[in-house]
Amino acid sequence: MNETHLALMIRNRIEKYGERTALRYKEKGQWKDISWNVMGEQIRAVAKGLLEMDVKEGDMVAIFSQNSPAWTIADYGILKVRGVSVPIYATSSAKQAGYIINEAEIKIIFVGSQDQYDKTKALQDASSCLKKIIVFDDNVTLGGSDTAMYFKDFLDLGRRSSRDPEVEDRLNSASIDDLATVIYTSGTTGEPKGVMLHHSIFYHSFPAHVKRLVVSDQDVSLCFLPLTHVFERTWCYFASYMGMVICYCDETPRIIEYLQEAKPTVMCAVPRFYEKIYSAVFEKLENASPTKKKLFTWAIGVGEQVYVREKEKMAIPALLTLKHTIAGKLVLDKIRNIVGGRIRFFPCAGAPLSKEIEEFFHSAGIFITYGYGLTETCATVTCHEKYYFKPGTVGKPIDGVEVKIADNGEILVKGPTITKGYYKKPDATAEAFEDGWFKTGDVGVLEDGYLTITDRIKDLMKTSGGKYIAPQLVETMIGKDYYIDQITVIGEAKKFVSALIVPAFDALEEYARTRNITYASREDLVKNPAIIEFYQTRIAENSKDLAGHEQIKKFVLLSEPFTQEAGEMTPTMKLKRKVITEKHRDIIENIYRE
Repeated sequence: MNETHLALMIRNRIEKYGERTALRYKEKGQWKDISWNVMGEQIRAVAKGLLEMDVKEGDMVAIFSQNSPAWTIADYGILKVRGVSVPIYATSSAKQAGYIINEAEIKIIFVGSQDQYDKTKALQDASSCLKKIIVFDDNVTLGGSDTAMYFKDFLDLGRRSSRDPEVEDRLNSASIDDLATVIYTSGTTGEPKGVMLHHSIFYHSFPAHVKRLVVSDQDVSLCFLPLTHVFERTWCYFASYMGMVICYCDETPRIIEYLQEAKPTVMCAVPRFYEKIYSAVFEKLENASPTKKKLFTWAIGVGEQVYVREKEKMAIPALLTLKHTIAGKLVLDKIRNIVGGRIRFFPCAGAPLSKEIEEFFHSAGIFITYGYGLTETCATVTCHEKYYFKPGTVGKPIDGVEVKIADNGEILVKGPTITKGYYKKPDATAEAFEDGWFKTGDVGVLEDGYLTITDRIKDLMKTSGGKYIAPQLVETMIGKDYYIDQITVIGEAKKFVSALIVPAFDALEEYARTRNITYASREDLVKNPAIIEFYQTRIAENSKDLAGHEQIKKFVLLSEPFTQEAGEMTPTMKLKRKVITEKHRDIIENIYRE
């Protein structure tokens, strides 16, 4: 069976699974199913519609939308005519979207919401390349434009087309060396770079994941992270490769509701997701009775004993099994039910995850398959195995991927799942490789085959006293506190380490209420001496395992969070340290002036 091309792979799955459910989505409060056959018919309609619009082999077609079945169907339709799919983050500004449209010379773009359409229409009016906008949402007002049409009308255009033979010709000539997608990195610094991922990369990636993960066509996956991001995109390709049902969450703030309704068995997420759940659990525990606190601690302890034995393939004694059953009914099931109650494992990557939080979820019976990867590596470089994994590490390399550590500590990778380079950026491509090894820009340690990430090379700080600081390590250790929502560490060329901290205001305001601390506003609350002392104590407690020069000596509590709208965060929720420090320069200068 030829599966050297994603379009061939999805055709084979459609033939195999037919009337089984492929995609599931929520519309007007009701969950609806799309069968493999219906998905296949719509993919073909997209492909023929693109041919009617004169899309050539190798042409780039963009998708600028939130997650939806239409996103996936359009994506596969582009690939079916040997086009190149170029995603744009749904939250991108007009400037960010325009950069991609112009560099990739996008002629046709699929968009979702009114906001995305309005931005794209304004760009089209000033663009020499963008010819057609196809809108997923029927409720978007097109304003009488003759260069825009609704997705449903585009599908009808494809259905009426007689270009089926041409679609088959394109598929028959599809090559493993075809370019599948160009994914623009959001970038915490500098202008975006388009990472080229060819079909050969996915062809080698899928079997490597089958060897590492226990998955089947009985699994249900919830699509939660942006499909623009390589992690979710690659995972959804893999889910279809395995024949899973993919459910869509198109409203990120309602993820817990979607989890409890869709009841997935697998779902990829970033550490921020687990930190939020962990904080919510412990915030609730903070106000529980002593008896409930004791019961919770006992249940998690029992869960930990079980998971430690399970990961080492050790037998579980009958008494421990009995205790675990009781712990489940009293405590652990309630934690598992937060995420739907059926989760077998959570693939997790994208940022540091504290060992404490990872072990908490494992103890609760929620296995986190923590891993490491980049857009340039088609997501996974390493990840946990089901057994014999090491918490605190990101696991071992997947099959076919080589990892080594350079003299300066940088992680270097090589293998068939690594990008060939950046689109239209030969200098950046040359700079990214050294003797065939891709330079990740991350610092790490490889011990007994297990990789541990320390920080980004560009993020490493050197104090004025010559001491090196890995800020992500400090932020992960301090930021796990459920009274902290966001934290940015400062220290480059400074005499000591400081931090800007955004409190978790729900927890903090409850704390203030129980302590009879009055305040007029959040600005007032974060300046309260009792609150500052409270945070000082918690930071000191969480810093015990840090070296003296790594510990936060001073900090400022901020009343407003860092946001993507303010340019302080990437679409994948990573903080832009440079932007934040520049924006809060006066506060930082005041810290070191005192």
